[in-house]
Amino acid sequence: MRLKLTLSYAGFLMLTGILLLAAMLFFYLYRIPPGWIDTTGNFWINRRVLFRAFAPFMAAVLGFLLIFGLLGGWLLAGRMLAPLTRITDATRRAANGSLSHRIRLPGPQDEFRELADAFDTMLARLEAHVAEQRRFAANASHELRTPLAITQTLLDVARDERRSDVGELVDRLHYVNARAIDLTEALLLLSRADQRTFTREHVDLSLLAEEASETLLSLAEKHGVTLETAGETTRTVGSNALLLQMTMNLVHNAIVHNLPERGIAWVTTAVAPRGVVLTVENTGDLLDPSVVSRLVEPFQRGSERVRTDHAGVGLGLAIVDSITRAHGGTLSVAARPAGGLCVTVWLPSAD
Repeated sequence: MRLKLTLSYAGFLMLTGILLLAAMLFFYLYRIPPGWIDTTGNFWINRRVLFRAFAPFMAAVLGFLLIFGLLGGWLLAGRMLAPLTRITDATRRAANGSLSHRIRLPGPQDEFRELADAFDTMLARLEAHVAEQRRFAANASHELRTPLAITQTLLDVARDERRSDVGELVDRLHYVNARAIDLTEALLLLSRADQRTFTREHVDLSLLAEEASETLLSLAEKHGVTLETAGETTRTVGSNALLLQMTMNLVHNAIVHNLPERGIAWVTTAVAPRGVVLTVENTGDLLDPSVVSRLVEPFQRGSERVRTDHAGVGLGLAIVDSITRAHGGTLSVAARPAGGLCVTVWLPSAD
């Protein structure tokens, strides 16, 4: 690119010089004013003599323009392409696995500066994504290893104690296996949401909220939680199955992570500027804001929250966040001053 720019600069300068010199020569040979012609009608200077005298000067000027164009073009092109060299170096580092490097290109806000800033932003997002994926892989391996280790322990005990209760062993193995299946299905759902491979259709969030509340009503009664559902028609575009799963996860969390007695969970929908909002709140213990900020990460659970057999596998809010982002929305989680949690999902409106 530098050589091409150099040749372009030099060629343009040479072309300009040739045109200028040709215009001067044409003027002196053919466009001399009548006052410069003697009474006999002849030019005051011979054209051939003029051309012979002008040719060496013309060659010297063009030679100087060529050398000046090549040297100046090479230096100018190098100066202009210097930011591109830094960007290329950062690209090589990123290709080798180093995502912590940043270009931080100084200078005016030109095209190279915009490219460098965009590349820095991409590197920052890639670094955060890779770190998140590594944490996710480590946590997933740990979570999947736990039920397998429990199963191995139960089988070892059953083998050593031949007279143990087979029925109790089967029940415990069934429970551990069910937990492993739930975790695997949650991981598959999370992967599907991240890939965004789903058919989009018109969906009413208020209907999904009602369906989720009706489905989980028996679970709420078992935990002594009162479900209150209200709101207006909120139409958006997306996968009905994924958005229903998102709503089910939020309502499920609001039920199982509630007060042990006389808990309340509110599920509301509303129309917002350029979007629709689904809000799920619940009573509960006071939560540390630092813990709340990490609840959307995979396998993160609030240490002070109530744990039961229905506590899930630690992917509830992570799945909600992934589904929300896949639909172009935003998720916000905040601790309620009176205790409990408030989760708000904003999605683009169908309009």
